[in-house]
Amino acid sequence: MTAPIPHLPSAPLGTEDLAAEITAQLSTQLCRVRLRGFQPPETPGPTLVAVAHGSRDPRALPTVRALLDRVRALRPGLAVRLGHIELNRPLLADTLAGLRGEAVLVPLLFGHGYHVTHDLPAALAAAPQLTGRVAGPLGPHPLLAEALHGRLLEAGFPGAPSPRTAVVLAAAGSRAPRSARDTERTAQLLSARLGGTPVLPAYASAAAPTVADAVRTLTARGHDRIAVASCFTAPGRFATQCADAAPGTAAAPLGDHPALARLVLHRYDQALLARTGSDPTSVRAATVAV
Repeated sequence: MTAPIPHLPSAPLGTEDLAAEITAQLSTQLCRVRLRGFQPPETPGPTLVAVAHGSRDPRALPTVRALLDRVRALRPGLAVRLGHIELNRPLLADTLAGLRGEAVLVPLLFGHGYHVTHDLPAALAAAPQLTGRVAGPLGPHPLLAEALHGRLLEAGFPGAPSPRTAVVLAAAGSRAPRSARDTERTAQLLSARLGGTPVLPAYASAAAPTVADAVRTLTARGHDRIAVASCFTAPGRFATQCADAAPGTAAAPLGDHPALARLVLHRYDQALLARTGSDPTSVRAATVAV
């Protein structure tokens, strides 16, 4: 049976975004295919070190561990470790201290903020026994939009677009301009996936607008069915703060959503391709996340 043609966003995308969208859709289809005679690679590759921020919320650590369990299920044999920037154990420095050989640090963060651009490279530099690199953050990417969409639907957000509906994309926030651009692009990808429903970024700290301000802006534009999409890996203070500001539907953090697990592996694979000096177009179009 011929597989249905994947749905692409209705909003126009740039070349890079279109390649990423095609990659995500191909990954979804390939995940359902078992090739005759396929054998997994004998060497699973460098250790994947997933880097979470950390939280005092007792739900955070089990949620991140569930995500990594799903990553391991997608890539049997790959060594997957966890390290936190703060607040939870194991701390990233302790995780790296226990490793030898090669590692790829995959931030469970959604933009190029200070943690991604400074803290993670510094942590890797402080582990001279390792050869490694830092992968890109999880956003923006169509797989992230898929996960956000899925959580919104689970929370009861209507599947069909309507002039009355809108979404606030709640993120942690950063003073880094590039991080804000990443969040804005994620909002565009989510809007396209929602059939053009307006999606306005908002932040828990360090950037504007707040979720409450974004809700007021959308209300003034005539939207009276406003949901909050949670661009957080796990429950925590910022995620709770943003959900509490929702006038109605508030989606859960992304947690172990299957698309997020695939995205973690996609960023890992991109980092490996970049290490080997592959053509940038090949890196963007890699389908090895399956």
